Amino acid sequence: MTDRSAHQLVLLRHAKAEPAGSLDDQMRPLALKGRSQATGVGGSLAATGLVPDAVLVSTALRTRQTWDLVRAGLGVPPEVATLSDDVYAAGVRSLLGLLRQTDESVGTLLVVGHEPTVSQTAAALAGPGSDEAAVARVRVGVPTATYSVLEVSGAWADLEPDAARLLTVISPD
Repeated sequence: MTDRSAHQLVLLRHAKAEPAGSLDDQMRPLALKGRSQATGVGGSLAATGLVPDAVLVSTALRTRQTWDLVRAGLGVPPEVATLSDDVYAAGVRSLLGLLRQTDESVGTLLVVGHEPTVSQTAAALAGPGSDEAAVARVRVGVPTATYSVLEVSGAWADLEPDAARLLTVISPD
């Protein structure tokens, strides 16, 4: 059961991108499959009521494109998102630092980022009461367009490892 007064954190790995090839990593666009995945994620988040009040998005092209397609399914204004080079380069510790800066008025925060950081952050935050199968999944990494849903009962500023409940991990079909 979800505590209505708790914050919700959704950690989303970007959708399937084109292979690196000769492109700079930051400039890799979504593949056709990725566009379909991202559209599905938007519908899935909307259907489960996980509409973000704020979004942190890596500045990489594939994460921005993922967010644009997810946003279309959610029907939220573009102003809820903040593009951040820091999300692109983040490890677990630095991503936690970014999460701690979230305003307390934000009930649901979505992060659109990269592996292995999104799954490692979900694993690091998963504390007592977490779904064991979900924890096992994030410990080995997640496929593209997969999102983890965590419940944070304390203040964003106090977010620490083991301080959230990992409720579920959703992957595209």
